[in-house]
Amino acid sequence: MGLGVVPKHIDDDLVAGRQPGDEREKRGDDAASSARVDTARNDQGHAHEGYYYMTVVQVGFGYDDDLTDPDELIDRYATLRDWSEALVEAGVSRVAVVHRFRRNASVVRRGVEYTFRSKFVERAVVDQRPDVVHVNGLNAPGRTWWLRRRLPDQTALVVQDHGGGVFTPPASLAQRVRRAVRRRAMSAPDGFMFTSVGRAVPWTRAGLIGSQQVVYDVIESSTSMVPVDHAWAREESGVAGDPAILWVGRLNANKDPLTVLSGFERLTAKYPAAAMTMIYGESQGESRVKEWVKERVDRSPVLRTRVRMLGHVLHFRLAAFYSAADLFVLGSHDEGSGYAVLEACACGASPVVTDIPSFRRMTAGGAIGALWTPGDAEDCARALAEAASRVTPAERRRVQDRFQSHLNWASIGRAAAGAYEDLVRR
Repeated sequence: MGLGVVPKHIDDDLVAGRQPGDEREKRGDDAASSARVDTARNDQGHAHEGYYYMTVVQVGFGYDDDLTDPDELIDRYATLRDWSEALVEAGVSRVAVVHRFRRNASVVRRGVEYTFRSKFVERAVVDQRPDVVHVNGLNAPGRTWWLRRRLPDQTALVVQDHGGGVFTPPASLAQRVRRAVRRRAMSAPDGFMFTSVGRAVPWTRAGLIGSQQVVYDVIESSTSMVPVDHAWAREESGVAGDPAILWVGRLNANKDPLTVLSGFERLTAKYPAAAMTMIYGESQGESRVKEWVKERVDRSPVLRTRVRMLGHVLHFRLAAFYSAADLFVLGSHDEGSGYAVLEACACGASPVVTDIPSFRRMTAGGAIGALWTPGDAEDCARALAEAASRVTPAERRRVQDRFQSHLNWASIGRAAAGAYEDLVRR
């Protein structure tokens, strides 16, 4: 991006924890090779010994008409806030956020400059004179394209994935036209960030990310949750079982609770004292899946006595549930990252999650916990049994160590700053 420096390509963190011959981390990810792929490592080298002399501006085009106070918006968009603060901690010299809001306002919090605009968001971004512009979300390609036209050529533009991206071939002429327009708009960014390069595969296959655009492997978010005493957590949460298994997630087809229940049911043949606690919200449109889950539990003598459907739990109480659990399970078919998985790892619960790109990245290819094939109850049972055989205090510490070294906000801040610097140097 104007400095004429050829960056080094670093990709060993992508395969951290993968054994020779293990194809899980590679499966499908090679399809991203039509775009240039870099892995932003936590120990990314840079020119200024822990300091990045640049202005990074994060952009949010989303609009929440129920918010009336800028501080409310900052608190609602916790990932935006925490990512920005992580950049400050990583040594980025100036970090700013420009976000659409009902009225113009300016706020400074923990070293981050927030600018809110009711209109002309793009102009406000340009006025910051950024070295790097970071657009959140792949769902505003038109506005991103227009922003690129307003920015100086030497300003680097990166767009971060926050979920979605499952593509089907366009069937009608109108769909083909829309795809062509989107492809043109998505040619504007210099690079993209995904939790795993495997997440970029549908975009590259669809021709929406081109060969001259860089894909950076940076985990989308983290958590500030901290574990609590295991014995106290068991008493406080009521989480029980040997092993004690926890589900935290919506009850929908993507997270596939029915397959998880079938896998858990099979597990009890080997671990008859196992029990599962299910925490979930009451989201609109998911009541039917919830009814199916309840029916599945009620009609099974095994599940009826071992599955506790708890429903909604306030977020401040969740640390006790994660800290009490031995294993954390999800059946997701697609995820941008996985906030609940991050929280579970922070508290030491081994993640038994599906073998999808984001979860492979977060678990280092199954180096912690265990991975299983989405939709396969037998494989879910196998993975649960595998992880259950390793339930020890030492294993709990190992999961927490993985979080502290690769998944916490400090690690993500360093990785993001390294990616920004690499993009500026191109």
